[in-house]
Amino acid sequence: MTSDERKEELKKSLCETFARISSAEDFMLLLEDLCTYNELEQMAQRLYAAKLFLQGGTYSKINEETDISSATLSRISRCIRHGSGGYGKVLKDLIDD
Repeated sequence: MTSDERKEELKKSLCETFARISSAEDFMLLLEDLCTYNELEQMAQRLYAAKLFLQGGTYSKINEETDISSATLSRISRCIRHGSGGYGKVLKDLIDD
């Protein structure tokens, strides 16, 4: 197995582990073990920024609310427009609220 194949296998295993978690509390416990505080905070901010973009928010408004760098906001926007569709698929129920 090549290094790239192994990395893909590990990512798949991670996703399968996430998919088996049935409560937000258990998911948070795992994330707190897997990630540093800063990594977890950054992921939460990115998800929130994606939600704001999907709701029609502007760069300046989202930057003001999240204090995320323009480079990161650009990446989130690019992922929403040209990525795999993960943000839209996962956040669609939150956007309707």
